[in-house]
Amino acid sequence: MKILVINPNSTASMTALIGESARLCAFPGTQIEAVNPSGTPASIEGHTDEALSVPAMLDLIRTGETRGIDAYVIACFDDPGLSAAREIAAGPVIGICHAAVQVVTTIATRFSIVTTLPRSVPIIEDLVASYGAGSRCRAVRSVDLPVLALEADPAIAEARLIREIEAARDIDGAEAVVLGCAGMSDLCERLQARTGVPVIDGVRAAIKLAEGLVGGGYATSKIGAYDYPRAKGTCGLAQSA
Repeated sequence: MKILVINPNSTASMTALIGESARLCAFPGTQIEAVNPSGTPASIEGHTDEALSVPAMLDLIRTGETRGIDAYVIACFDDPGLSAAREIAAGPVIGICHAAVQVVTTIATRFSIVTTLPRSVPIIEDLVASYGAGSRCRAVRSVDLPVLALEADPAIAEARLIREIEAARDIDGAEAVVLGCAGMSDLCERLQARTGVPVIDGVRAAIKLAEGLVGGGYATSKIGAYDYPRAKGTCGLAQSA
């Protein structure tokens, strides 16, 4: 089984971290390849960054389709371009927010999410609501650090994550916490050990869902909304290969 994990931003060190987290949880025999496009924002922190990252991400999926990739993981918690990616892929495409929500609502009745910047809070709230879990999400909390600070200031980031996870438990009444950024994936076990709260990382959740779907023989439906895009010309726009 071949799973292509795509970090839509262009920061290679974050891609390497995400790839290592994915490999640590994958079954023996699952081949994990972690990639990122070039020319996209260094981090994705808002709707504009999302939009700028999607075309290059879709090109990586198109190439993956010619290489026999079985499933794709979009390793950004905003799940940018998820529906578009499902249109061009035959196999499953898993967004890490969607995966984390599916996992946490299976193991807990109430949960909170801890993300990076305050500006991401309403984006994630809307995304969780679109996945049907808005009533079960007690809060989306922010550590008030940019994405790249997770790598630049790891001690500060971890301390703030612990603080917010404990607040989610004690104030929100959350029974589990979801990490709201792919760049947090290497902290999952330490945070759970320090707080005693079940902590879900979307990268790992997505890998396990992808393995299960491919192993079960499930593919993306091509009836209706996720059908392949219709071939058509463009007017004054470059057309991706």
